[in-house]
Formats: sequence, C-alpha cells, structure tokens
Amino acid sequence: MLNPLKYKWPVTCLAPVALAVIAFGQDAPSLPDFLEANCIDCHDSQHKRGGLNLEPFQSEAVTSHPEIWEKVIRRLDARQMPPPDEERPDEATYVAKVAELTAYLDTAANEKPNPGRTDSVRRLTRTEYRNAIRDLLGLDIDVAELLPKDESSHGFDNITVGTLSPTLLNRYISTAQKISRAVVGGHQGTLSGRIIRIPADQTQEAHVEGLPLGTRGGALVPHTFPVAGEYEIEIRLARDRNEIVEGLNGRHELELLLDRRVAGQFTVEPPRAGEDAGKVDAHLKTRVSVSGGPCEIGVTFVNQSSSLLETKRQPYDAHFNMHRHPRLTPAVYQISITGPFEQQPGADTPSRRRLFHRMPASAADEETCAREILSRIMRTAYRRPVSEDDFARPLEFFREARAKDGFEQGIEMALSAILVSPRFLFRVEEDPAGLATGSVYPLDDLALASRLSFFLWSSLPDAELLDLAARGDLHQPAILEAQTRRMLADPKASSLITNFADQWLHLRNLDSASPDLRLFPDFDDNLRQAFRKETELLFDSVLREDRSVLDLIRTDETFLNERLAKHYGIPHIYGSHFRRVKLAANSHRGGILRHGSILTVTSYANRTSPVIRGNWILANILGTPTPPPPPDIPALDESVISAGLPMRDRLAAHRADRACSVCHNLMDPVGFSLENFDAVGRWRDLVEGRPIDSSGGLPDGKSFVGNEALENGLLERPDLFARTVTEKLLTYALGRGVEYFDSSAVRKIVTSSKSSDYRISSIIVGIVQSVPFTLKKTL
Repeated sequence: MLNPLKYKWPVTCLAPVALAVIAFGQDAPSLPDFLEANCIDCHDSQHKRGGLNLEPFQSEAVTSHPEIWEKVIRRLDARQMPPPDEERPDEATYVAKVAELTAYLDTAANEKPNPGRTDSVRRLTRTEYRNAIRDLLGLDIDVAELLPKDESSHGFDNITVGTLSPTLLNRYISTAQKISRAVVGGHQGTLSGRIIRIPADQTQEAHVEGLPLGTRGGALVPHTFPVAGEYEIEIRLARDRNEIVEGLNGRHELELLLDRRVAGQFTVEPPRAGEDAGKVDAHLKTRVSVSGGPCEIGVTFVNQSSSLLETKRQPYDAHFNMHRHPRLTPAVYQISITGPFEQQPGADTPSRRRLFHRMPASAADEETCAREILSRIMRTAYRRPVSEDDFARPLEFFREARAKDGFEQGIEMALSAILVSPRFLFRVEEDPAGLATGSVYPLDDLALASRLSFFLWSSLPDAELLDLAARGDLHQPAILEAQTRRMLADPKASSLITNFADQWLHLRNLDSASPDLRLFPDFDDNLRQAFRKETELLFDSVLREDRSVLDLIRTDETFLNERLAKHYGIPHIYGSHFRRVKLAANSHRGGILRHGSILTVTSYANRTSPVIRGNWILANILGTPTPPPPPDIPALDESVISAGLPMRDRLAAHRADRACSVCHNLMDPVGFSLENFDAVGRWRDLVEGRPIDSSGGLPDGKSFVGNEALENGLLERPDLFARTVTEKLLTYALGRGVEYFDSSAVRKIVTSSKSSDYRISSIIVGIVQSVPFTLKKTL
C-alpha cells in the first residue's frame, strides 16, 4: 500500500485509491515503484523522451502536477507506454495504475472544479451567421459569396473568431444591407447579379437528384429573389480548351425550371456550316417574372436514350474533359441571374411575413409598430430580453429613413443596424462583478442557452429556450436535459452533421481532393460528393436514431446511390438517390474506416499513405495524435526514397532512424492495416502485381492483418473511441481546445455513457451538464 506521508498523497484521495487497490489486488506495485520499473529509464532528466521528465515528480503529490499526470494517464490508458518493444507490465497492473492515478485527480477535481475559460467575446462563424439569419428572418443566404472563410484551430472553425477587422466589418455591413433589402423587399435601385458555376470535374451524363425523372445533368440550386419582378437567367455550356462546346453531337433539349415548373425551353444543336461555333449557346437566356423569396432553380437536359452497345463501349462513369473521357453530351457550365429589371416592391415573401407580423394602423402608430417589430427581432438576435438602451441605435436609423422614404424603408435601415450590432455578431459572456481572479462561477441561464443552441444547432436559441433562460429555469439538470433532447430531435440539429462531423472527420478536405486522373480515371466531383454524403448519412443515422457511437466504427449497413455502389462494386443499386443498404459479409464496406471519404482524404493524389491514415486514426479515433516532427529531423536519404522500394520498405527506413521511429512506430502499423483500400477507397488484393501486405498493429502492441482486425482491436477498448468522440464534441461545444483540467469531466461523461453502450445522446447530455460547459473561471 502507498504511504501518503512519504509520497505526500492527499489524504482526501485515499478512499478511491484504496478501492482501486482492492479491486485489482494488493500485488500491484506502488506508483513510485511502477514509475521506476517502467518509465524513468526514458523519461528522466537525461533522455526526456517525448519532452517529458518524470524524475522531479516521483516524490510529489499527484494533484500538485495534474497536467503531467494526465499525460501519463493518456499514454498508459492507450497502452502506448512503455513501447511495445520494451518490457511491459501485465494488463492488471495497467488497469490498477490508471485507476489509481485517475482516482487522485478526479477526487481533487470534484473538490475544486476547474472549468477553464472560453473567450468571453467570440464572433459568429460564417456557418453560425448563415443559420442565425435563416432562423431569425426565414432567409437562406449563400454565405460563401458574402463572407470570408473562418480559420480553424484544434480541428474546428469556431475557435479563432475573437476579432473583427475593419475589412471584415465592411463585409458585414454590406451583407446586412443586402439581407435587409431582401427581407423588406424594397426598391433595389440597381441591378444585381449572381453566377453559379458547376464544378469543372462534374459528370453530367446521368440524372441529378432532385431534378425531374427523365432528365440528365445540369444543376439544382437554391436562390432567393430579393423582390418580386422580372429577372434574366442565362445558361452557358461547358467548353473544351478550343472553346468548343463538348459533346454537342446532334440535337438536345434543355429546360429551365423554377420550383420544378418549366420556365424556359431551349434547343441546342451543332453549328451549321459558316456559323460561329462559339455562339451555339448564346440564345440560352430568358426573362422570367417571379415572386420574391426563396426558389429552386433547375437547369437540365431532357434525357436521350442510349443503346446497350454505346454503354458497353464506355467503361467509365466519369466524362468531363477532353484529356481523359470527353463528355458524351453537352453539360451546363454556369447559370447567371440578373435583375430585377422590373420589380414589385413590397410583394409578399416568407421572410417579409416573418418580419412584418403587424403593420401600423396609422401614421401615429408607426413608431409603436416599429418598436414591436424590432423588439421581437432583437430579442432573438441578441439572445436575451431587450432593454431600452437596445432600441436607441435601431430607432435612430428607423426615424431617419422613415422621414425620407417611409415606414418600410425605416424598418429596413433599423434591421441593418441590428445585423451589424456587436450584440448580434458576437457571443458575449460577461464575468459577474466583484469576483476575484480565478474564481469559478456558474454561467447565467441566458449564456447557457446560447452555448447550448450554438453547440447543437450552430444558431440562435429559439423562443422556448430563451423563455426558460429568462425565467432562470434552464440550469436545472432535468430541464437542461429535456431541452437538450428536444433540440437533438429538431431538424436544426443537422448542423452537428454538416458542421461538427464534416470538420471532425475531415470531410471538408474532399473539396480539395484531386486524385491523379491517369491512375484513377473514374474519379470526378459526382464521386467526391457521394463519398461525403455516405459518411454524413451514417453519422445522421447514429444521431437521429440515437445509436451507439461505436456504430461509426462497425456496422453492417451503409448508404449508397448507383454511382457510389458501382465504385465499390456493389450490384443492384440504381438511380441518383441515396438509400440505406444492408451489406453482404464480403462487401468490405461498413464503418467510416471503410468509407471512400476517409480513405481519400488520408491518401496522396497518386498513392495511399499509411502514415497519414495511421496518424488520422490516432488523432480522430484513439485521441492520441503524434506530435509534429521536430525541426531538426533530417530528411530521408534521397537514394533510399528513389530506390523503387515498396512503401512498407520505404517506411521501414524511416523507422530505422531513431529520431523518426518514435512516431512512425505508432503511425505506420495502424495505416498498413488499411492497405487493401487504394487511394480512392476501392478494394484491392494486388498492387503492382504483388499481393497486398496489410499486416499492422495498434500502439498497444497488438498485431493483426487487415482492416477488420483493426476494427476489432479498436472495439476491444470502446472507451477510448468514446473518449475521443467526447473530446471532439466538447472542443466544438466550448469553442476552445480540451485541456488537462477537462480530463476528469471527460472521464465522467464516458463512464456514464457506458451503461447505454455509449449512445450519442448520453455523451451529448453529459457534455451539456458538465463542469466545463456550465461553469466558467474568471481571468
């Protein structure tokens, strides 16, 4: 047993430690003896492997240096230390030592919670801004055209958003003006335009999901017409390097659709002798009268049947340029929308109805009516009850514009002022007055409501959540859990898929993935988007059906359309729409480690990368990323790299260098187990005529062959993956990186979720009720 006087262990920690010792037997060595036998040879003042020297802490209290011992726990819990090629303790000793260390730290954390501190002033991200406008005004804007991309940190873009440069402020001002004009539907003054370009590598030989059956190619894009009136829509077709429309063999019919209604029909055919070939699509434009508001614009070709012989002659699904597989038929390059040429100010739209929930009964009623309209908007936009001070600036703008242009223009200007107000653009969590530095305090309910809504919806709190917060009831555990589950069931929780999961799983990197077309001639944007959707739909099913997060690793089903099924070699899947598919045992498909999305973003353009794949799994599945290589690590000898060695032999050269082996011994074996999947996620048994060697292993020393064995190894310790999911969600929820002082809260969440087989809702509810989410520390 440990001697608390000799080793200065806090007496308050002895009860849980005693339980740990009883549970795992009294034969387990004391912690100092364990460190001396297994750690100090490498982690001493002379070697300091991994930058960690444990010698100074051997005789001090564990709770005196929690940041050090949390690092030790992380490596011991993953069985990464001691290294597999060194003498290692048995499993019972590992379990006992981890339980002992965590007991000390968790007891101390319970006695003196440390929630850390998220920045008190944080700007809305581009995604949050878009969602806020949608929920505030019923208007869906193309935020990528209006605001710059946010920088990422710790894997997410909601962390480095504390500032607002003058240039960015100007973008927000112009964006607010455009939005206000679109909502009110006032006179536009000048023509405006929008150009939608179809990705250059998108194949348009088949039906596009969402467009009518019997059509092929083209695009379906959402667009909001700012006011009712007449607009010109122009279509351009894809050309080759010689500015000749590709695939224009014979006559083709093209349709323009507005909300699935035909608004224009065109014929496209090859130029006659002497005609300018560059003008074959010059007539593809028309003026249409529309009611203002959101609309789906579709442009597509009427499908023409193809013979079986023609299909047999074309083995590839990708047809988009003259350098690989030329387009078989014409394709849409861009859609231009210009207007309004004639407009009808004040025409009814959903966003206008939401804003003008009442109109003034007389001139004398205008300011009272304006206050009612603006009050409702400001309460939602500012995420709190409205004070009299909040009215000062918007009403000033309202009065000035009303005097010149009338009531509606006054509302438009006041709305613009609200949308550029710091109270809307920034999430502010003010510290209570009078607290000493380093004090821990509970968030007030209004701040908690904002944290909750931006976590689950990436958007503003709704009326129900704000009402509970304003009454001071939201912090009650039962109410907080009920609201969390209500919000998870709302369609707006899809932001956890398109915002959280897309960033965590690196799905956004697919947009820049460009595999070598000479090696992977069947890759195009259709496949890229199918990859993304498969993974998003799996995460969606886990979230909506409240399944275990372990189903992301192992499942006997996936989501496919015809394009993706062909790529995977799965038969009998037809059409552009995705559907849930029960997988055969030999399909090689299932969890995310078998998805083309993950396998592509962790590969190079011309080959797989066991290093990138291995490090991706360590960071995003096991939660133990390798540190970046030190700047003084020398590059491999070029003669070794260019010797034509197989990849496994090349990486062995890395591991032969002691400076490189520390990380490569962890990454490479994990990545090698996925070698049966090529750089675009297809299954293969041979490479360059040689059988694939997919033997690999995990950092805990387990060796195995193939991806299925890798999944088995990961699921032997489900708590490690559940911990990673928890930490990623917590990072996203807090808008800051997870620190050592959050570890106790993470362990509590993971332990609590174990009884439900790590259901995703239990993890999310645990986060929402955790110390770092509900409390805050003063500067």
